[in-house]
Amino acid sequence: MKTHSKRWTAAALALSGGLLAAAPAWAAKPYPERPVTLVVGYAAGGATDIVARLMAKSLSEELGQTVVVENKTGANSNIGAEIVSRAAPDGYTLYVGSIANTINRTLYSQLNYDFVKGFEPVGLLATIPNILVVNPKLPVKTVQEYIAYAKAHPGKLTCASSGSGSSIHLSCELFKMKTGTDILHVPYRGSGPAVADLLSGQVDSMFDNLPSSLPHVQAGKLRAIGVTSPERLPATPDAPTLAESGLPGFDVESWFGVVVPAGTPKPVIDRLNQAMNKALASPALQASYKQSGFFPPQSPNTPETFGAKIASEIDKWGAVVKNANLKAN
Repeated sequence: MKTHSKRWTAAALALSGGLLAAAPAWAAKPYPERPVTLVVGYAAGGATDIVARLMAKSLSEELGQTVVVENKTGANSNIGAEIVSRAAPDGYTLYVGSIANTINRTLYSQLNYDFVKGFEPVGLLATIPNILVVNPKLPVKTVQEYIAYAKAHPGKLTCASSGSGSSIHLSCELFKMKTGTDILHVPYRGSGPAVADLLSGQVDSMFDNLPSSLPHVQAGKLRAIGVTSPERLPATPDAPTLAESGLPGFDVESWFGVVVPAGTPKPVIDRLNQAMNKALASPALQASYKQSGFFPPQSPNTPETFGAKIASEIDKWGAVVKNANLKAN
């Protein structure tokens, strides 16, 4: 009896051990099983917000769960980034990282998050050039006339941005360095509020991301006098490149991508990347991108390729910030 008892006990232990080992496999629920939040560090109406909402709609269809966009504004997107860096690493809180986050790493002497160590890259969403737009009341129609006006009114011509350290801000700083002009920078909490004041004439000009200014250019409410891309844009064929306008090598590209808190499981990251790429390949999203002025990322669009881009951008803009002696607190 003792022998049989020992055998039954051993068999029971082996069975229970096998069941326990198998438990995670059959007990785990597929991701996602509830709504996902996509955090934007800027106010509604700017390019970051626009691309986030376009992707959220398509991503909801691919994931089978609602993707909700939340705007957490302030400090050139640092507040939103900090919030997400402290969120649970479970794939339910995502952040739309941008060129601004790679600039902020050098621009700010102290940050309460680390954009490299605090996040895991998922994938690139889109790229866009910046466009130099002015209020139609400003008596300039070309980049050279803009430069002449700035030199005739040192410190008086205003240039709005979505926040200190944004690509919009640094486009203006790069312009000032290349032209030797004294232009007053006016930072806002996102492109939306900045464009609103540009439309009303509270500020004179802006190196805005194309999507947030394009509708106003097409409606004749803003005048486009130059683009920061290497070539002219189909959406604004009459606006020459800054290189054409006498500033060779002036090339600034803004970009947007999804990151998640560090520690997020690799299968979740891969699932999100797969869903994003399927959404990016859909005719509906491609049509929306084209209408809004966004350019989809090139393949392959993987967490690894996006991570490499982030590292490259940190090096590139770190040098610009240091050369311009820019600091923000």
